[in-house]
Amino acid sequence: MKLGCSFATSLETPEHIRIAEELGYERALCYDSPALYPDVWMVLNQAAERTDRIVLGPGVLIPSLRHPMVTASAITTLVHTAGPDRVLIGIGSGFTGRLAMGRPPVPWARVEHYTEVVRALLRGEQVEWEGATMQLIQPDARFGPALPISVPWGVAGEGPKGTGVARSLGAELFRITAPEPGFGPQMMMLIGTVLDEGEDPGSERVIDAAGHGAGLFLHWAVEHGVIDELLGESGHAWAAAYDHIPEGVRHIALHDRHVVGVNEIDRPFVTGEVITAAGLALTRDQWRDRFAELEKAGCDWLHFQPAGSDVPRELEAFAAAYHR
Repeated sequence: MKLGCSFATSLETPEHIRIAEELGYERALCYDSPALYPDVWMVLNQAAERTDRIVLGPGVLIPSLRHPMVTASAITTLVHTAGPDRVLIGIGSGFTGRLAMGRPPVPWARVEHYTEVVRALLRGEQVEWEGATMQLIQPDARFGPALPISVPWGVAGEGPKGTGVARSLGAELFRITAPEPGFGPQMMMLIGTVLDEGEDPGSERVIDAAGHGAGLFLHWAVEHGVIDELLGESGHAWAAAYDHIPEGVRHIALHDRHVVGVNEIDRPFVTGEVITAAGLALTRDQWRDRFAELEKAGCDWLHFQPAGSDVPRELEAFAAAYHR
């Protein structure tokens, strides 16, 4: 089982990826949520220029955000900057990248078709899109690397439809809930923080570094109608804290500081008890036990998403727990 990292893309992410490479992380994926974060392709290319080995890619693209020709061209640029062996393209139906703009995830059939079209463009083929024929026709090496280009793909799929698309495309499966039995290869993303010896899970440092995970559970529970399953009775009171916000703009407030911190509405509900119950603040040994469980369940990759005001500390502490 190998170690990678994922980032809520920021202007500091290229430097954080450089640090991650030095710490032994083998992959770095960057979220594609334009309402919250800077342009993922610009950040990835900046990271490629600062690093030598680490595999880079968006984690994950959403078909509705870009025309497939735009995505194909962006991939060729990253392949030029990083090299074909250092690129991994993630795609999905849209969680934050769609919900933060008030829109639901796109249908999985669209995700599969979009991926097939982009792949065909990278092979240099002519494809049909919206009733017209198109083709990548970059004139020579001054404009892009030679075609065909083949890069690995990953699909963020938590349910049977997404898992089926990953299987159909021959792609890696990206998960945040639990590994899929018998599927390979697959990656699990982990969020949280490594506790210092004797550290209080309710300390300001822990809430700064791991509180975003508790907020993520609420946002997921509200958007997917699973408050009882994830948060129990207390989750309804938490969700009700957003009731004063008009429904048409509630998604904007709900995604304030999404997976990077704790917003003002969430803060009273994010306690040490909540963080502990969610498994977001563990000692090194407890994280090691978690790694062993995931490897036994068939996980091929761990991806850690650091957050808070000291991302380098989070990367270093998690890598130390993994390599211990």
